[in-house]
Amino acid sequence: LLQNKKINAISMHLIPRTTLAQKMDALSSQSNIAGYKAVLMGACHIEKYMPLLMTAAGTIPPAKVLVLGAGVAGLQAIATAKRLGAQVEASDVRPEVKEQVESLGGKYLEVKSEDSGSGEGGYAKETSDDYKKKQQELLADHMSKADIVVTTALIPGRPAPILIPEDMVKGMQPGAVIMDLASENGGNCVLTEPGEVITKHGVTIDGTTNISGTVAVHATELYSKNVNALITHIYNKEDLTLDLEDEITTGSMYLHNGEIVDDRTKEAIG
Repeated sequence: LLQNKKINAISMHLIPRTTLAQKMDALSSQSNIAGYKAVLMGACHIEKYMPLLMTAAGTIPPAKVLVLGAGVAGLQAIATAKRLGAQVEASDVRPEVKEQVESLGGKYLEVKSEDSGSGEGGYAKETSDDYKKKQQELLADHMSKADIVVTTALIPGRPAPILIPEDMVKGMQPGAVIMDLASENGGNCVLTEPGEVITKHGVTIDGTTNISGTVAVHATELYSKNVNALITHIYNKEDLTLDLEDEITTGSMYLHNGEIVDDRTKEAIG
């Protein structure tokens, strides 16, 4: 329909990840909320305290939280879990995020491999099968001790990578929780059912979609600011045109006068 009417179409998820475009980046603003809320939801699922508590009746050890993917959502999950007093570990295919994880008080789990998952624009990219094997071997031991696992691994325009096969779920302790923030794209856990909260092998797997929507007031406020910043930047009020020389305009546009100009859109349509 848009093509037939020769309409210019822009997608918020195509906005380039540049310094200038940060205030327009809706993926980041909404992921930030999702990472925060996922930890709170996970804390409600487990039947344990989150912080270390020393009481007259004995000492309660802190809950253990493992975060897979240290992008915007993952870093917020780490920060939130630490504020609640949990012991936090994190893993990511991009080695450059190690300092960010450690600055928030998390322990970075590094996969020893020559392969890197660093992609363009700060996003992660698909890794090799050898890397995935080493990653799962590393994570299996840490997941077996975790109370909450938060998965946030997403690759724009592609199905979510499977980080947690069924045998790793079987190895987790009864009562543990997996908060799968990639559920909308299929999920990082092979057992995730998008939009559902299920229990498999004694482990709760929360595939709730649109978690940021559960914090509706601030999610709406931030998204509206993203949209306003984008329109203000790309729209020339004087001659009612779009600046096609601007990288944010061209990067976020997938239809120009009805013609597909984005490779990912061409691939999706086939």
